[in-house]
Amino acid sequence: EHISFPAEPGKTCAIIGSTGCGKSTLVQLIPRLYDVTEGSITLDGVDIRKIGLEELRRTIGYVPQKRMLFSGTIASNIKYGDPSMPDADMVEAAQIAQATEFIEGKPDTYESPISQGGSNVSGGQNQRLSIARALAMEPKIMLFDEPTSALDPEMVGEVLSVMRSLADDGMTMLVVTHEMAFARDVSTHAVFMKDGVIWEQGAPGELFSNPQHSETRDFLSRFMEN
Repeated sequence: EHISFPAEPGKTCAIIGSTGCGKSTLVQLIPRLYDVTEGSITLDGVDIRKIGLEELRRTIGYVPQKRMLFSGTIASNIKYGDPSMPDADMVEAAQIAQATEFIEGKPDTYESPISQGGSNVSGGQNQRLSIARALAMEPKIMLFDEPTSALDPEMVGEVLSVMRSLADDGMTMLVVTHEMAFARDVSTHAVFMKDGVIWEQGAPGELFSNPQHSETRDFLSRFMEN
């Protein structure tokens, strides 16, 4: 409740806060996995409830916290939203997601098998394929829910590089994260949530260096120590 903030093309909004404060729920409202009960979410000034669900979800790329690869092949996973997608578009999405090196290192490349849940690929490979699948639909908006969870520092750097590239290309991005350094590095606007409301928001430099509320300072200090 009492949620209001902008997300703009070419910019990244980081949503931070402790576990259970409503970050993931907030992000899931955008593709209408839930609907708002009061107020509205607008896309280019239009209430998203007035946009056809298929059209809306083709506009949004969503990389959930729980990885969701499906049994099949690398190609079928990247093309999940459009099985008739040209191979060139699939490869381009994989390139942007920095997934081509490990894909092309496999004997069957894009026809390599994927187990349900992606259990036969590493966490980083799973993450890159999830990003490629979202990008393959050429969305205007990308939603990342804890994109660096369970990734090693090298992979965090790769994901950061991908997100910076997408912002440079004018994409609108929202990222839920517990990683304060990642939020600082990737975002142009940061939202701190507590108990389902926005407690504080602003430019990351200001929010992290001079928070106005003691709750924000306490939260940031705990996570900076970790």
